[in-house]
Amino acid sequence: MTHPAPLEIIRELVGTPGRTDPYPRYEQLRAHGAVVGVRPGLTVVLGYAECAAALRDGRLRVQDRDSYDAIYPDWPEHPALRGYLDSMLYRNPPDHARMRRLVSGGFTAGQVSGLRAAIEQLTDRLLDRLAEVGGEGATVDFIAEFASRLPIAVISSLLGVPEQNQAWFRRIAADLTIALEGITNPEALAVADEAMRELGDYFVALIERRRPAPADDLVGALLGSSAERLSQQELVANLMLLLTAGFETTSFLLGHGLLQALQHRRHATRLRTEPGFEIGYVEETLRFEAPVQATSRWAAEEMTLLGNQVPAGTKVVLILGAANRDPARFADPGRFDPDRRDIQPLSFGAGSHFCLGAPLSRMEAQIALPRLVRRFPKLAVAGPPLRRDTWVGRGLDQLPIRLG
Repeated sequence: MTHPAPLEIIRELVGTPGRTDPYPRYEQLRAHGAVVGVRPGLTVVLGYAECAAALRDGRLRVQDRDSYDAIYPDWPEHPALRGYLDSMLYRNPPDHARMRRLVSGGFTAGQVSGLRAAIEQLTDRLLDRLAEVGGEGATVDFIAEFASRLPIAVISSLLGVPEQNQAWFRRIAADLTIALEGITNPEALAVADEAMRELGDYFVALIERRRPAPADDLVGALLGSSAERLSQQELVANLMLLLTAGFETTSFLLGHGLLQALQHRRHATRLRTEPGFEIGYVEETLRFEAPVQATSRWAAEEMTLLGNQVPAGTKVVLILGAANRDPARFADPGRFDPDRRDIQPLSFGAGSHFCLGAPLSRMEAQIALPRLVRRFPKLAVAGPPLRRDTWVGRGLDQLPIRLG
């Protein structure tokens, strides 16, 4: 069988066909190998073992200011790109380690575990609200009324943001994530640029109000009397990263998790009746539909990645959504199976840039999904789901449901 050239497949991936359903295109790329040279200066990695190794390899650097200077010299004209490039997501050592050390204080295992009761209460309040808006058989958009509201409420409480600002936060965060798609859609960056301006102004004002008397929350901790303080610019950038990363990925996880349960009723039954089933269920949801499909690095020096040569200066795109469906790692990878053993999806990354909020996101889904199907045992899909028109961030924009 003749397969399309890698560059042709990549063009489809970042276009409408790939944004709609990337998985057949991943398999077309995989036919060329687990590590594929697309063109000089661009390599994609699709294998699970190869992605796991690359994420942990210090010779592969994140896309920082220097690399953006080389690949997209107009980046300073876009506030959305400037803002994120000052966050730990786009910093290499030693800046990355310094920022992560400061921010990680708000995400220790004990602190995340201590949020369980609050998340249970928030979930029950949102389920009450869902019962009101979905009464008498009304169709409800699960994403708007629950999947986006729960994570934004949780991250807002961590940041000490008032409840009345949360609806605005949802809109701003959704607009901002366009910037996380990179430069695959420069025209759409105008929307993200305006959102970054608005949110930047908000956080600058919040910091100035809180600086004289820091509260007992994540913002207060970052403003505390540490010898390793974040600069004002770094502080604002990392707060914006925490907001958007903590919101969108969990919203996508909840949407995918409920959709699978409603399309396969046996899963909903087990979530409702089988304590502990939700743990593997959430891991399989993360594997099957990774909320973040890809991340990128660049090779600081010529290197070998599990037997594959990568020249110095190469941009390396790690396709996590393909790694999570690697048949060399997962039997029958296109089948949704919550009973898989040792799932360990790469959806939250690995190595020094592993997502700080991963335990919190997992806990939110493990709490919310069983409570949801127990509260509404006749819950059903009421119309076609609408997907976000992006590739890197993969999730549902709308999921119409009826409570039954």
